[in-house]
Amino acid sequence: MSDKSSICVLVSGGLDSDVLLGELAKKYRKVQPVYIRQGLVWEKVELYWLRRFLTSFRRKPESSPSRLGPDFRRGDGITPLTILSLPMADVYGPHWSTGKKPVPGVRSHDSAVYLPGRNLILSVKVAVFAAMHRIPILAIGSISHNPFPDATPAFYRRWGAVLGAGLGARLEVIAPYRRLSKEQVIARGRNLPFELSFSCIAPHGRWHCGRCNKCAERRRAFSRAGVEDKTRYASN
Repeated sequence: MSDKSSICVLVSGGLDSDVLLGELAKKYRKVQPVYIRQGLVWEKVELYWLRRFLTSFRRKPESSPSRLGPDFRRGDGITPLTILSLPMADVYGPHWSTGKKPVPGVRSHDSAVYLPGRNLILSVKVAVFAAMHRIPILAIGSISHNPFPDATPAFYRRWGAVLGAGLGARLEVIAPYRRLSKEQVIARGRNLPFELSFSCIAPHGRWHCGRCNKCAERRRAFSRAGVEDKTRYASN
C-alpha cells in the first residue's frame, strides 16, 4: 500500500470494506470513508450498521479495553463518514435490488447478484469527491472471487489513470484485497467487531435474513476462516 498521507475509502459496511478501513487506519494519517446511496433496498440497514462499526472503532481504549485488539486501536485518523447519493433505481427498474423481484437465494451463483456497472458508477462519484478534496488515493474492497468486469485488477489499473486524466488530478485506484478470498480477509481482521458489519440483500428489520446469496457467502467465509460468526440471522 502507498505511504501517502491521505486516502479515500469506498465503504459499504460489509466485511471486506470494514477490514480494509481498519487496516488503512494503521497506515495513513487521514482516512476518509465514503458511502454512496443508490436507492437499493438494503441501504438503510447497511448504513445503520456502518455507523455502529465506525463508532466502535473510534471508541477510546479505556472505555472498551481490547475490543478491537492491538492491531486495530488506531481510529483517530478516520474522518467522519461522508454520504453521497447516486440514484440507480430508474436504471435498474423492476429488479431484485430495488425490491421489485425476489432476491437471489442461498443456492444461487455469484452471477445472480450482479449489479451492472456498480463499481464503475460508484468510483466515478467518489473519485470526483477525492479530487475536490485533494485526496490522491481511492481504495475499494473488491476480493478475488468477484467475477464481474468492473472489478478485475486490469480494470482498476486502467480506471485510475482514466479518472485522473478526466479530473485533471493525481489519482490512484487501489484494490488491495483483489487477490484474497473472503475467508482470508476475515482472518486478517479477526479482532474487528464483525457482528457490526452487514452484508445482506434482504434484511429482516435490522438483521441478516439468513436466506439470501450474500448471507450464504458470509456464513461459508466464517466457517472456512475458522472465525466465530456472531452475526444474528433471522432464519437459521
